[in-house]
Amino acid sequence: MLLIIDHQNRTREHQALRSMFEARKRVFIDLLKWDLPALAGRFELDHFDDVDATYLIATDEAGNHLASARLLLTTRPALLDSLFPGLVAGDIPQGPDVLEITRFCLSPGIGARQRRIARDALLVGLADFALANGIRTYTGVAELPWFRQIQTFGWDCRPLGEAVLHRGQALMALRIDIDSSTVAKLASAGIVSHATAASSARAA
Repeated sequence: MLLIIDHQNRTREHQALRSMFEARKRVFIDLLKWDLPALAGRFELDHFDDVDATYLIATDEAGNHLASARLLLTTRPALLDSLFPGLVAGDIPQGPDVLEITRFCLSPGIGARQRRIARDALLVGLADFALANGIRTYTGVAELPWFRQIQTFGWDCRPLGEAVLHRGQALMALRIDIDSSTVAKLASAGIVSHATAASSARAA
């Protein structure tokens, strides 16, 4: 199941959000060792997890988190322009038709097959969400190996600048342009999803 959560339905999807924040803590703090605070020692969330954030969350039948991404408006300060502007050569893409993808998270501890299914559901969900909401471009920041993997998914993904070393990791800023051919391009790369969106909300 793919949930789309924003300020309109956030209080109704408490279980999915709680499960997502717990998974983010296990991935980004425990596994990847990012220097981030953990709320109550169990949850990873920051000041960008506010009323304007939108979440796409793939869950199992019990509502447990499998994969997720956070979408931030670029008409207000986001992660790229606030923390990593030096990754971009030229202007940072911003506007009502541009969203920033952050905290792309796959739950640890699930099998490889389930992770692949959840990842594909999330990727196709991101494309579908953009098409349904007039979003033409996603931006983001990724470690170099993850950026190279993102480029293999079949969609139009390009760097916004050169890789920059940050705390021992090479980081890239990127843009993903979405149009009516994106879902077919993902399918051509082997990324398909049969998940249905259980909740719908506009990002902007």
